[in-house]
Order: sequence, then structure tokens, then C-alpha cells
Amino acid sequence: MRHLRRGRKLSRTREHRRALISNLTTALFAKDSIVTTVPKAKEARKTAERMIRFAVRGDLAARREVLRTVKNESVVKKLFDEIAPKYRERPGGYTRIMRLGRRKGDNAETAILQLVDVSETEKKTPKRRRKREK
Repeated sequence: MRHLRRGRKLSRTREHRRALISNLTTALFAKDSIVTTVPKAKEARKTAERMIRFAVRGDLAARREVLRTVKNESVVKKLFDEIAPKYRERPGGYTRIMRLGRRKGDNAETAILQLVDVSETEKKTPKRRRKREK
């Protein structure tokens, strides 16, 4: 039984799963958006949000923690210097998953995992509605 076991197995061994999530996270920070299956996107989102929180913190220990997952040093530099400053005032929700539909070959549900643009979300914040009077 999988009591208190978090995360998806994704039909992979532990090492393969870690490498997959690491590669997806690195690609997300390098390209700002990736196309993958929905379960992989949901797992990569957890790691990406955690890495962004470390980058917002910005100290040496945080950089070393990010380097454990994101192996490419130029991507880590981009994360700390370009991506993290955009999210300093944002409390969370740095990524979004948009479903695309089913893939032709194996009918797997695909999605885009992308970083949320701060300027875009500030413009599109919904206005509060007044409560209806009864």
C-alpha cells in the first residue's frame, strides 16, 4: 500500500524518475515553456516551483540546493539573475499547466508547462464582484 507516499511513479525507477523531473525542470527554465504529458507536467511543476522559491531567496545555500536538481550552471544563473527577480513579490503560483489535447501516436493527454509572466498576470487580475442582494 502507498500510505503517505506522495508523487507519481510515472512507470519509472526512482533514479529514472529523478533524472526525468530534473531534465524537465531544466528545460522549463531554459526555454520558459515545455510540452509534455499531463502527469509529467504536474510532477515537474512541484519541483520547478520549489526551485523558484529557492532562487527568490537568493543565498549561497539556495543556489547549491538548486544545483542539486538543475545540473546546467548557465540555466541556474538565468534562474537566479533573470527569472527570480520577476517573482520577488509573488507569493506562489509561478507556473501554469494548459492542456493541449491528446497526442496522435499513443493518445496520451499533453499539456504545456510554462512560467507565468508577472506583467501579464497584473493586467488580467479579475475585478471583485459585488455580492448580489437578496
